[in-house]
Amino acid sequence: MSWYTFIGALEQGFVFGLMALGVYLTFRVLDFPDLSVDGTLPLGAAVCAAMISAGGNPFLAVAVAFAAGAAAGALTGLISTKLRILNLLAGILTMIALYSINIRIMGAPNLALLNQPTVFGRFHGFGVPSFAVPMIFCLVVVFACKVLLDLFLHTQYGLALRATGDNPSMVKSQGVNTDTAIIIGVALSNGLVAVSGALVAQSQGSADVGMGVGTIIAGLASVIIGEAFLGERSVLIATLGVIVGSVVYRLAIAAALSFRFGNLSLTPSDLNLITAALVVAALTFPTIRQRLRSRAIK
Repeated sequence: MSWYTFIGALEQGFVFGLMALGVYLTFRVLDFPDLSVDGTLPLGAAVCAAMISAGGNPFLAVAVAFAAGAAAGALTGLISTKLRILNLLAGILTMIALYSINIRIMGAPNLALLNQPTVFGRFHGFGVPSFAVPMIFCLVVVFACKVLLDLFLHTQYGLALRATGDNPSMVKSQGVNTDTAIIIGVALSNGLVAVSGALVAQSQGSADVGMGVGTIIAGLASVIIGEAFLGERSVLIATLGVIVGSVVYRLAIAAALSFRFGNLSLTPSDLNLITAALVVAALTFPTIRQRLRSRAIK
């Protein structure tokens, strides 16, 4: 793996760490399997690209992308809680609808951002190599969002969200509206995913309607890998583990795609295979570690 490949993998790990934080919020905190993230990531990219192409401020475009993603997430929550549709199906319905909406927003299946201003361009010229600016910017953003999410989950309403995922019956008995908690939680989750998509579009120089394929798998892989490394002892550790898992996941993919053994090599089409292998390894790692400890004690 070359140095530039390593830096690129770190950048992707941090920027997709935002998406992984969103997935953690729904799957681990709310116990709400939300598949709409496959649509909200390209939604954030589409909104951001369309605004920048129209001459909008790239920072404002990221903020609007967050709002759009939050609205899509709220729609998923409303479909599930108010229409009493299974949460998995509600996410799928939103994801399908967003495919057409994203094309409408961009006016085409993809939209290039070549020679357009980005959030990264404002930070060139401070003695940092240009190729490292996006990585450092994404690092700062993802950890800022982690801190804000940690603070939110320790507020009274954040505790209500966590309790909703753990024991909704108990929370209802305390007078908390669990439907509202789910809607707000899913909206916040998809807002983070949309911000990730907006930053990915600016980093890659384009937005594409198909860029969200496999988002939920990558997010789950990041969460599971993070839990295998750091565990779930607290929210602070869990959210840090999500970011670590995202970085490890992207580094593992970069290393696998750089692998060469004679005429044998992996290509980007093998990403799903690599992801499946990583998830299986992350899921079995705690069991293997426990067995080794038990044998050591004996």
